[in-house]
Amino acid sequence: MSFKVLVVPEDPTNNGYILKPLVEVILSDAGKSRTKVQVLTSPRLNGYDDAVKAINGELFDRYGHWDLWIFIPDADRASKAAMTAMEEKLAAKGVKLLCCAAQPEVEIFACVAYRSELGAHWSEVRSSGKMKELFFDPLLSAKGDSRRAGGGRDQLISASITPLSTLYTFCPELSELRKRVIQLFP
Repeated sequence: MSFKVLVVPEDPTNNGYILKPLVEVILSDAGKSRTKVQVLTSPRLNGYDDAVKAINGELFDRYGHWDLWIFIPDADRASKAAMTAMEEKLAAKGVKLLCCAAQPEVEIFACVAYRSELGAHWSEVRSSGKMKELFFDPLLSAKGDSRRAGGGRDQLISASITPLSTLYTFCPELSELRKRVIQLFP
C-alpha cells in the first residue's frame, strides 16, 4: 500500500525542484520506500503567510486523508513555537503534519555538496540573511543548467543527497525530520 505525503512549500515554483527529491530520499531512509510524494502546486502559494493560511484552511478538504503533510518553510518566519502550534492544531483535526524549518532557506539543502565552493565557512552560509543571493544564486549559475526546469535545482539537490549522512550532518533539521517520521510511523 502506498504512503501518500503532501509537501507544502512557501514557493512551489522553485522550491519544488529541491523538496520533492529531498523528501523522497528522507522518507525512504526512514523506512517509507513506497511513498508517493506530491509537492503542493494548487493552490499556488506565494510565501509563508499563504502557506500557513492554506495549511490551516483549504487543504484539509482535498488532502486531509493523506498519510502525512510536511511543511518546509524558510526559517526566517518559522519559529519553533509557531510550527509546534500548527502541528498540534492539525493533529486535533486528524492530520499528521511535520514542520521542518530550513535554516536559513530551502536552497541551503542544495548547497551541501558544494560547501567548499561557496567562498565562506558553512556556518556563515547557514546564518546569512542573504544566503540565496550571496551563495545559492551564484552556485546555481555556475553548476545548474538554465535550460532545465528549475534552472538546475534538481541537479544541485541530486548531488547534495549523496551521501545522505553528509546532508544530515550539515543540515541537522533534516536528520530531525527523519527521526520524527520514524517516531510517527514506527
